[in-house]
Amino acid sequence: MVAPLKVGIAGLGTVGAEVVRLIETQGRVLAGRSGRGIRVVAVTARSKAKKRAVDLRGVEWVKDPMALATHPEVDCFVELMGGAGDPALSAVEAALNAGKSVVTANKALLAKHGLKLAKAAEKHGGALNFEAAVGAAIPVIKTLREGLAGTGINRVYGILNGTCNYILTRMEQEGLSFAECLKDAQRLGYAEANPSFDVDGHDTAQKLAILASLAFGTKVAQSAVYVEGISSIAPEDLRAAADLGYRVKLLGVAVRTAKGIEQRVHPTMVPKSSSIAQVMGVTNAVTIDGEGIPPITLVGPGAGGAATASAVVADIADVARGIRANPFGRPISHLRDTKKAPMERHEGGYYIRLLARDFPGTAAAIATRLAEQKISIESIVQRHPNGGTASANGKAVPVPVILITYATHEDAVRRALAAVQRDKVISGRPQVIRIEKN
Repeated sequence: MVAPLKVGIAGLGTVGAEVVRLIETQGRVLAGRSGRGIRVVAVTARSKAKKRAVDLRGVEWVKDPMALATHPEVDCFVELMGGAGDPALSAVEAALNAGKSVVTANKALLAKHGLKLAKAAEKHGGALNFEAAVGAAIPVIKTLREGLAGTGINRVYGILNGTCNYILTRMEQEGLSFAECLKDAQRLGYAEANPSFDVDGHDTAQKLAILASLAFGTKVAQSAVYVEGISSIAPEDLRAAADLGYRVKLLGVAVRTAKGIEQRVHPTMVPKSSSIAQVMGVTNAVTIDGEGIPPITLVGPGAGGAATASAVVADIADVARGIRANPFGRPISHLRDTKKAPMERHEGGYYIRLLARDFPGTAAAIATRLAEQKISIESIVQRHPNGGTASANGKAVPVPVILITYATHEDAVRRALAAVQRDKVISGRPQVIRIEKN
């Protein structure tokens, strides 16, 4: 009989405890699918005294992650501590260098040190599995690495942060401000006390860097991702988007262009008819555009203990089966360098919202500046506040003007709007949101 796979788990928070529970309750099913049993033999966490809703009797408690990573009885080291540095980094390195397989949900670790860890796995023969690091229960890693191994990928994009999607959903459906929705997300536990990592787009950027490597054979590099967050989005942008047939989402987009791989995270208008536009609340989704096939959209819970643990256990089952895929889909020597693509070269449609001063010649001045940059307008909407153009004291009130452009270059948009501001025909800063077509 084949000996069971002996697992050591570092980190017993919500996810770690759920992994222990799943291995215990689904043991017979896992053994049937994997061809061998799977058993948790040792664990470690910050506090041994903390009460947990799992039975750890018969499981060895190890003093620290490094001791667990090098434990002679552990075949598969599961890292669920988080963080891009130690103790996670040293422990994962130690396990891989000892020839053990590693399963992790740590996107920060992979975005920063993924190449070094993949090289160690390749050298010493262990697996490095990380399905739970991107999209939790959505099997996007395995889809890109294995399911579409014979398909050229042109674009991969998606909603990779549930906090941002929840906020934008509430803003759209209830007409609330960003600040109001963020406060509610924090109350419900969807956003951290310091939410900047999520709402400024950095969480999405880490996940996108991993997906881009798998899709295009590039080295994982979070520094190559252009990043914008959602704090500038206002309810009027969402109302205008709805009227124009769009919905606003924070997307991570990696796309093959004639000038290289473009990786970007920013608020994006997507057609309401698209699959990605239907994804609301804390749900995540990833769309993959491959050569010769229609777009594939994977939708599911992108966070949460049960969803993340499900993906972790699936990775452990692959280790038990003896599957050893290249972590990023190709040998490390075949991965290409990548650098940040200047957003000035980005080409696409744009939503532009201006507060135009209600003076003679304002519209002509805006049109002239756009024409100078060869920007063509697909649609234009003027919204007079309260049905008029004057305030109670008789002074002119700026009129919101919304423009949708045909495909153009970002540097042209920036030059045109800078000229419009110099002309002093608008108030405040223009709002610009990129449009992503199907």
